[in-house]
Parts: sequence; structure tokens; C-alpha cells
Amino acid sequence: MAIVLGGLRPVGGSGASFFEAETISDVVATLLTNEEARKSFIRMTLTVAETGINSNGGAEVVYQRDGQKRQAHFVQKEAVSLLSAGSEVGFDPDRQMNAPAMRAMAFTNEFFRRLAQECELAERFPAPVEGDGSEYDAEDAERKRYQKLGVRNNSHFLHIGVDNQVTWPKEERLITFDQYQLVLMPKTKEHVQSVHIDLVANRVDERTAMTVINRFLSVMAWCDDNFAIAGFGWSGNPVPVPVTKRDLAFTTAHEYIFDRKIPGSEEARRALALFREARNAQQNGFVSYAVLNYYKIIEIRNPGKEAARKWFLANFEALRATSRNNVDISRFLALCGNEPPHKYIHDSCRIAVAHAGKHSKSDPDDAHEIVRLHTAARVMHLLARRFIEQEFAISDVMYSSD
Repeated sequence: MAIVLGGLRPVGGSGASFFEAETISDVVATLLTNEEARKSFIRMTLTVAETGINSNGGAEVVYQRDGQKRQAHFVQKEAVSLLSAGSEVGFDPDRQMNAPAMRAMAFTNEFFRRLAQECELAERFPAPVEGDGSEYDAEDAERKRYQKLGVRNNSHFLHIGVDNQVTWPKEERLITFDQYQLVLMPKTKEHVQSVHIDLVANRVDERTAMTVINRFLSVMAWCDDNFAIAGFGWSGNPVPVPVTKRDLAFTTAHEYIFDRKIPGSEEARRALALFREARNAQQNGFVSYAVLNYYKIIEIRNPGKEAARKWFLANFEALRATSRNNVDISRFLALCGNEPPHKYIHDSCRIAVAHAGKHSKSDPDDAHEIVRLHTAARVMHLLARRFIEQEFAISDVMYSSD
């Protein structure tokens, strides 16, 4: 605002201005240093509204001169035709106003009288400087940091936490991966290692960006022959934000009542082991492994393609009938399209994640494929629980004594 208003020029040139001030800034300087000017001054009104076509800012100074009330108007320097001598005659500021609505601020004689008094006291009795200017140093350092990380005015970042044992920079760094720019942040006491990508600068949507991050982690896992797991994340910030370590909620009980035994059946023990492996995988991002283990639970008593398909055919319809408002089932049916769910589960879930032939092209880096498998895993989870409950009659109550 100060830059817009400070350079305003007087209509009619300095000869028609208040004490021959050449800009509105000069008017302020004159009022603070010239007592005679303050005595003649009445009011200054400022606005940053549109006062011309593609031109913002205007001012009016009202003062006494030779016993008469006078006005000096100030406009942008680009209004050249209004700056020549004589232009002030007949000038109507209302006709110059281009904004449909405006807000203005007025400063009276008393305002400048008090301000001039404070300036005089400050000059006569200088006080020690407040602060050492370090706050400006911090702002400048932060600005330079964001420039180094590739942050722009319109940046929109996706942040993904990473659990890994691959080589990672000790300090935050902007890297180039293929045609993309990624920001890597290190692990700290409160934060996990993380990858950040500017969706706007890289011209990608969230799913494409997630695929790029997975591709990067896959390359790093290969290079270091170690693990790299994409975890929790979000998007929306204009700058890269460190990802806080997960502090997941868990169930506790004041009175911990427990009375269970190891299942006597070898099949039941194996089913529970596979269920635990599947849940662990599902929770930690190994969704293809989760899908496969849920399927293997069904295969315990339904070996072979046809037997498994037959079980899924009967039980998916039963599950669907008892879970009409389940969003996951609705999404899963949308994935199936025209293909029967029991066939989709075998061909597009079990075969897709267990094999890598020309008809099994599941790509765990592809964010679209990850979403598909997560949806399938949630439905397979329900089916696996149904199987264990029906086939082995295993209670899910901690104190059932089974």
C-alpha cells in the first residue's frame, strides 16, 4: 500500500500542490518538518481503490491558504495528462473513480501534530534500538531455505512419510528424479524421513505424484538392496512440511480379562497365522501381500481355482446381503465392472498379485493399482473373517476360554 500511495503525483503539477510537494510522500515529510504547513493543513484522505482504468490509488489534501479552503488531488504518475499545469482547474475526482465501491482513510491535523511531536522527542532524546533485527534475519533465512527447496508462490505439496533403510540425505534437499523435482527431509526425533513433491510445479495430480514417489523408492531399494516403504501422508501445504512420527491409538483396558487357548486344529492355527500376516501387511502398506494371504486362508479348505471360486461366489453374495451399506463393497463392485466378483477375486486379485505373466500386470508402484488393491483387501478381509468364523468356530472374544 505504501508503495502504491507514496508515488502519487499532484494534479496540475507541483504548482497546484500543497506547499509545492511533488508527491504525497513529500506532503507527509513537509507536515512532519514544517510547522507552518501543519497550521494550514486540515485533512488528508487516502484510498487504494481503482481510480482509473488499471490504476489504483488516489489522495486528497485539504488545507487553508490566503483565508480560503483549498484542495490538492493526487493521482498515479501514469496519468500524464493530469500532471501538467492547469489540469487542476475543473478537475472532478469523482469522475475519475473507477471502483464500484471504495474504502478510504483520513488523517487530520491532530494526527500529524502528535506525530511531529513524537518525532521531535525521539530526535532530542534518542532511545536504544528495540531488538537487534534478528527477526528479519530469520525471515530472510527462511525465504532462502524455501527458494533452495524449489518453493514457488503457487506451490501445492504432497508429503509422504517413509520407513526405510536406504541411503538418505542428512539435511533436507531438493533432488531431480527423472523429469520431477522431489524434496527429501531427514529423520529427526519428532519426524520420520519423508518425500515431498510440488503438484503444481511438477504438473501432476496426487495419484500420479504418489506413483512417482513409489518409483523413486523402488529405485532406491534396488540401489541399496534394502527396504523403503511409503507411509502416511497428506497434501495441501504451500511449503514442504516434515511428517510427524506416527503415534497410533490402541485399545487398553483397566481390567484385562483374558482366557484363551491355542487352537487345537492345525488348519485353525494356520488360518490365524495367515490372518495376522495379512493384517500386518495391510496396515504397513504391503497390500498385495495382504490380498494374497487373505486368499490363502480361503484355500485352506478350498484348494484349487474352481473350489475357491465356488466359495467366493456363495459367500460374497451372502456378505453383500448383510452389508448393504458397506462403502467398500460398493467400490469393489465398481472395480469388478461386468466381471462376476468371484472371478474378479481369483483373476484380478489372487493371480494378479501372485504372478507376473502377460495377463498379470499388477504394478505396486502405480498409485491407481494401490488404491484398487486396498479396496480389494478390505473386502477380502471381511471374507476371511467370515471363513474363519464359519469353518473353525473361533471366537473373537478375549475371555471365551476357547
